[in-house]
Amino acid sequence: MFYTGVACLYLQESQSQMNLAVIKFSSEECGICHKMSFYDKKVAEELNLQFIDVKMQDTATYRKYRKILLTQYPDKSEMGWPTYIVCDSPEGEFQIIGEVKGGHPKGEFRSRLQEVLNSTASQN
Repeated sequence: MFYTGVACLYLQESQSQMNLAVIKFSSEECGICHKMSFYDKKVAEELNLQFIDVKMQDTATYRKYRKILLTQYPDKSEMGWPTYIVCDSPEGEFQIIGEVKGGHPKGEFRSRLQEVLNSTASQN
């Protein structure tokens, strides 16, 4: 199958975002984290991002993704609640693309995630 012009660019962009994920680091006791759970996954998926929810109390899931968190926040002191880390290939040799910290209304959260993606696209 052959693709040309805009279709080819769109295909390349779609393929490059296929490994991008948003990892939400939060706590079960965090009210803002819970409030954002009503829309954060949906927003991420609308932006063609895989969504991974990591509660700090879920030790098995936390262990799987803690290397990513500790790369961005070695002592966790500057984290927001919640902290969303956008990264490429979270299951393997990951690369952190950007982050969104703290609670935001749905529209602002979408805008901040889009800014992270736009900054990645402008670097390529």
